[in-house]
Amino acid sequence: MSENQNIEWKEIWKDDYLAWICGFANGKGGSLYIGKNDKGECIGLPNACKLLEDLPNKIRDTLGIIAAVSLLNEGDNEYIEISVKSYPIAISYKGIYYCRSGSTNQKLAGL
Repeated sequence: MSENQNIEWKEIWKDDYLAWICGFANGKGGSLYIGKNDKGECIGLPNACKLLEDLPNKIRDTLGIIAAVSLLNEGDNEYIEISVKSYPIAISYKGIYYCRSGSTNQKLAGL
């Protein structure tokens, strides 16, 4: 399986990925996996339990939405899945609107 309209893989967490969550919320929804490489292979996430605690609040406080954050295992490796539903109103990240299109996150202009 490869990245697509509803799936994005990242090896580590960066706060800039809140823009990807925003893009999913403004698109058809989707899942962001933290701890997987660009091929979708689980490489693990050393701080997975801390992220499991921190990310729901960070998403709510920054974007004003709720996303399901789950801790998953593959072999001995832990990784995080952030599931985002599509929202009926436009969601912004730092005043900028993003939308998932194909396997890219597009910055929207003119809103």
